[in-house]
Amino acid sequence: MSVRLKLRDIAFFERPVHFARPFRFGAITINATPQLFVRVEIEVEGKGVAVGASAELLVPKWFDKRPELSPAQTVDGLRRSLEIARGLYLARTGFQAAFDLHASCIGAQIATCAKKNIPALAAAYGPAEIDKAILDALLRATATNFFDGMNGNIAGIDARLSPDLKDADLTTFLAGRKPLPHVAIRHTVGLDDTVEGRGGVADAHENAGAGHFKLKLSGDPAADAARLVRISGELDTLGRDYRVTLDANEQYADLAALHALIDRLDREPALRSMSSRLLYIEQPMPRDITRRTPLGSLAARGFIIDEADDSYDAFPAARALGYRGISSKSCKGLYKSIVNAARAAKWSASGEKFFVTGEDLTCQAGLAVQQDLALGAFIGVAHAERNGHHYVDGFGETPAAEAAAFAAAHPDLYADAGRGIRLSIHDGDLLTGSLHGAGFATSVHPDWSALRPLEQPKSLQEHLA
Repeated sequence: MSVRLKLRDIAFFERPVHFARPFRFGAITINATPQLFVRVEIEVEGKGVAVGASAELLVPKWFDKRPELSPAQTVDGLRRSLEIARGLYLARTGFQAAFDLHASCIGAQIATCAKKNIPALAAAYGPAEIDKAILDALLRATATNFFDGMNGNIAGIDARLSPDLKDADLTTFLAGRKPLPHVAIRHTVGLDDTVEGRGGVADAHENAGAGHFKLKLSGDPAADAARLVRISGELDTLGRDYRVTLDANEQYADLAALHALIDRLDREPALRSMSSRLLYIEQPMPRDITRRTPLGSLAARGFIIDEADDSYDAFPAARALGYRGISSKSCKGLYKSIVNAARAAKWSASGEKFFVTGEDLTCQAGLAVQQDLALGAFIGVAHAERNGHHYVDGFGETPAAEAAAFAAAHPDLYADAGRGIRLSIHDGDLLTGSLHGAGFATSVHPDWSALRPLEQPKSLQEHLA
């Protein structure tokens, strides 16, 4: 049963994050980027005032990959998305359910951002981060943990944004969820990452005992196949069963190029082992081409969309084109993830298999990884891309006392093995037990005094200066 709330304040902060090693995906290499923190204050009907929080990296050149924009300009687009969303949310002054607030603002958010040349995927970032913080505050005010709260639909999620579903589809799905006690990590191998030897994909110090691997693709079928042969040879030395997924981040120009890659996977003897372990291929073509290109015979390989998931109707549209899955990412919206998981369950009941995956490297230690992990565990994501810890050294620039507070509150998720407090991985899994405390998967908030206010977006002229 939903509980009504009224927003009192929304504040944004950021903290620099420097990578321990460069991460290259598609056409971009990231060495550093800020992490966003959101703090909201709400009044809950009959319960008083509560504060909630969320966090996420401000990732350049993912939400908006237009070549004419610099990485810094795309980060500023996310900052503008946040500011626009704050204005829309705070303009809603009455008591309402959390999903009412989201549903009443998301259309205006997309439209307003479009007028400011911000694409839909980036436009959704602002509401996504605010919604997580609101939910955290709501759960704290009612002394409820995320899993129980979502079972009871505390946010009041309904089908108004997904007319292909009925309200009962969503409430039944929510009520029937049993959160996973652990989620396997899927170790990402970026395009510049070491393949062989020390620090390579088979090095246990690097892959943390993972049995799932996510391999980035460049969009060049010959180069990608040659690199996959090298990676396959390394993974076959692990001495354990493993599974792989491939992610092109929109780099395959068209269906012909994609056919060329699949042909190599099907025919090259050196790729036979990897091909037999391939679960799915993620977002091969640019989002605009994806929307108008049926997969045809390729659909049998099991493709999912990620960057093309920029609206509530993206999954049904992708299904009609032959896609079987869609990614869940907190940075794209937790309510959309839940709606899509309900769709996958409903569609799969007729015999065909549809699924939701966990694809998010932006989840750094602390709030971000905990909230996204809880979301995945709730909707049934058994393995997730989860090695932000691989590219960032533990808690990074987080003050030691803040990192220690997270480790003390969530001892199954963090440990210090002599290199500082880091994500603790148990035989390739992350445990979810400590995420059952009141609030959205966290017993701790960041040290707000150690954060700086969100930087104001620059104009195009300032970027060019």
